[in-house]
Amino acid sequence: MLFLLSLFLLFSLPHVTFSAHCTTSTPTQTFQKCITLPTQQASIAWTFHHHNATLDLVFFGTFISPSGWVGWGINPTSPEMTGTNALVAFPDPSTGQIVLLPYLLDPTVKFQRRPLLSRPLDIRILSSSATLYGGKLATVHNGAAVQIFATLKLASNKTKLHHVWNRGLYVQGYSPTIHPTTANDLSSVMTFDVMSGSTAARHTNIGTLRSVHGIINAVSWGIMLPIGAVIARYLRHIQALGPTWFYVHAGIQLFAFFLGTVGFAIGIRLGDLSPGVQYGLHRKLGFAAFCLGALQTLALLFRPKTTNKFRKYWKSYHHFVGYGCVVLGVVNCFQGFDVMGEGRSYAKLAYCLGLSSLIGVCIALEVNSWVVFCRKSKEEKLRREGLIGGSDKGSAIFS
Repeated sequence: MLFLLSLFLLFSLPHVTFSAHCTTSTPTQTFQKCITLPTQQASIAWTFHHHNATLDLVFFGTFISPSGWVGWGINPTSPEMTGTNALVAFPDPSTGQIVLLPYLLDPTVKFQRRPLLSRPLDIRILSSSATLYGGKLATVHNGAAVQIFATLKLASNKTKLHHVWNRGLYVQGYSPTIHPTTANDLSSVMTFDVMSGSTAARHTNIGTLRSVHGIINAVSWGIMLPIGAVIARYLRHIQALGPTWFYVHAGIQLFAFFLGTVGFAIGIRLGDLSPGVQYGLHRKLGFAAFCLGALQTLALLFRPKTTNKFRKYWKSYHHFVGYGCVVLGVVNCFQGFDVMGEGRSYAKLAYCLGLSSLIGVCIALEVNSWVVFCRKSKEEKLRREGLIGGSDKGSAIFS
């Protein structure tokens, strides 16, 4: 368990991908300063003219689809997507040539209530254009580099700007569709001063909360609950253990449910911190698993004695709900890896190795239990036929 937890901590913590370097030169213009942006291998170069408060800049980005889009913008009030005045570049549906259109990202865009339509911006943009790396003959493809040029008129003494950028897979007509919602794509915001070049990181704990949420839930719902179920299924038949198996089973399941509740609460908090970002299947599976886990915990309060006639019904309910909770928890763990963009990560590999080991133990114990069951059935048959005596009964104890 400690080994798995160490791997999750090592590989699941939020990571940010930086470009190798930034450049101040383009084929048509040279700028004074540049900065590497923390996500999507993007960068910005600029020249600030203090005497007239104008800003010449170029944004360097890359497409992730031949029919996709790349956008950059400025939020006048806060470091977030909502309220951003954006310039979005994409291939014209009619001609295939690169076009650059202005879009105002109001709250309706974040909740996807209607298509994103081009309209005038709230900030003063004196000029703007977009070019593909390679000139007019270049074509948009996956990985194609694009440069978005803009000249802005800034307000007096306002040199600290909130930059927002992103990219999407496709465009419907002239309406860019929603961008991917991985951790990096949701972190494409940076604030920096165009006069000094100093940056101010966006103060957020979403990345840390997401990693803690994933680690806790993978350990509790994805590992500990299945272990508790295995103990109940296979160790209860070992007569030498007596009731010990039950206390171990109950202790592991209660502790796993406590951890899972903490992870579930963190997931609810993440939803509050990310309005408009919906992971429908992951959310529904999480609620279903938590409800089943809560029912299992409450069932302990109404556990009938072994002599009670309702005991068999309680056991059927306990088995059905328990196995359902385990299956939903494991499935949702894999769904969570995909949500976090860790579908091919070492963290997922570590989880798969742990789960595979547990499945291997289950197969071995299941085979052993059937061998013992068949042996006991055969001895019981021989005993009824009088071929062996009652003193041989102890030979069939499950070990």
